[in-house]
Amino acid sequence: MSRVEGVLFDIDGVLVTSWQPVPGAVAALEEIRRRGVPRAFLTNTTSRTCDEIAASLKAVGFDIRSGEIVTAARLTTEYLRSTYPGARVLLLNRGDVRADMPDVVFDDADPEVVVLGGAGPEFTHAALSRVLDLMVAGVPVVAMHRSAMWAESDGLRADVGTYLPGLEEASGSRIVSVGKPSLAGFLAAAELTGSDPAATVMVGDDFRGDVLPAQRVGMTGVLVRTGKFREPVLELAVDRPDHLVDSVADLPELLASLG
Repeated sequence: MSRVEGVLFDIDGVLVTSWQPVPGAVAALEEIRRRGVPRAFLTNTTSRTCDEIAASLKAVGFDIRSGEIVTAARLTTEYLRSTYPGARVLLLNRGDVRADMPDVVFDDADPEVVVLGGAGPEFTHAALSRVLDLMVAGVPVVAMHRSAMWAESDGLRADVGTYLPGLEEASGSRIVSVGKPSLAGFLAAAELTGSDPAATVMVGDDFRGDVLPAQRVGMTGVLVRTGKFREPVLELAVDRPDHLVDSVADLPELLASLG
């Protein structure tokens, strides 16, 4: 990489854990801003809207605007507009992100499409059984993302990606996923920064969900040892990250070495 034109950041596990800053993260982002490097924030967080995410980050010291954030909900909205325009949607999600899904018609009673967001208490046996029943009846299902887990301060949490294979196996149908690790999200975020993918750096705590797919579209991947990072997962992987650092606090120094 001759010059870094833009940096993409995952949020949860990279900048914050349980919405508290990773040590050194605020200063690192401020230094990158000072250098004039465009950035965007690509997240599978579906429990908060972009405005709520920006407000939560600002409350703990980050200077990040809502318009810099690309969420799985926003990407899903664009997918629904192009693929199922005007369709009635059943949304099963941890949190209310409907404000980031304008023009989507929500209808729990008689849906034409099912959208699965982040997993949480809403993912009950009854709710998942209904999704399966709708799938068997031919109703398409779209997942906002395919993440298998996220990290809280006291440990890991199972996410929607842990449920999707079972639903697919039982129904004999494929579930389309829109957010990370889908490649479209990375390209959309790079477009937001105005950077060529080959000159873009992606920083994440999930090798399979953040870093590897970014590398597959030509970006430079940086894996951090915070959040959901687990050494055994990396040791068992066939592929390797382009760069491995202890935390996002080390990013300014790495970027300086990349040019």
